[in-house]
Amino acid sequence: MKLSKRGEYALRSLINLGFAAEAKRSLVQASELAEGEQLPVKFLEQILQTLKEAGLVESARGKFGGYRLAKPAAKITIGSVVRLIDGPLAPIRCVSQTAYEACTCPDEVHCGLRMLMLDVRNAIANILDRYTLADVVDVSLRKMRRDGIPLPFSAEADAAAAPARVPARMARQLAKQGRSRPAVTEGVIQQLLNDYTI
Repeated sequence: MKLSKRGEYALRSLINLGFAAEAKRSLVQASELAEGEQLPVKFLEQILQTLKEAGLVESARGKFGGYRLAKPAAKITIGSVVRLIDGPLAPIRCVSQTAYEACTCPDEVHCGLRMLMLDVRNAIANILDRYTLADVVDVSLRKMRRDGIPLPFSAEADAAAAPARVPARMARQLAKQGRSRPAVTEGVIQQLLNDYTI
C-alpha cells in the first residue's frame, strides 16, 4: 500500500479540521486549508467534496462559509479515510477483504507469497483501523504544545498571522531548532505508548 498525494492531502485536511474543532473554530475555508498545506485550492476542493459525499465533512456556503468535521474525530478511523481515497489496503488483490480478485497462482491456499502479503495487509489494517483522527490530532497538539508552537486555528496562531500553518510552519520552527527532520521514533504509536510507560 502506498498513500497517494490525494490520500495524504485528505488526511492532512481532516487533521487540520480536527485542529480547528479543538480551537473552537466553527468553519475553515478551503483557501485556508490549501494555503496551510501549500496546495492548489481547486485540487483540495475536489478532495473535500469526496470527503463531504462520504459524510466525513460538511460545508456551509457564503462569504463566511467553509468546512468542518461532520462527526467527532474519534469516530473517523484513519483506515476508513485511506480506503475511501486510495482503495484497498492490500498489496495484492488476492488478500483484499474489500476488493478480492483471484490471482494467477495455481494453488492460492498454499501460496507463500499470498500468506506473506496477507500478514502485510493485516498489519497495515490493524494500525490504520485502530487509530482515529482524534488520536492523530491529540498527538500532534501535544507535540506542538511541548515545542511551544501556537496551536493551528487558535487565537495565538491567528495573532501570529504566519502565511503557512501546520506542517509547514512546524517544519520551519524545528529547522530553526536544528532538527530538520523528526526522529524515526516519533510516530503516533510511540507517542501514545509513552503516555503509558511505567
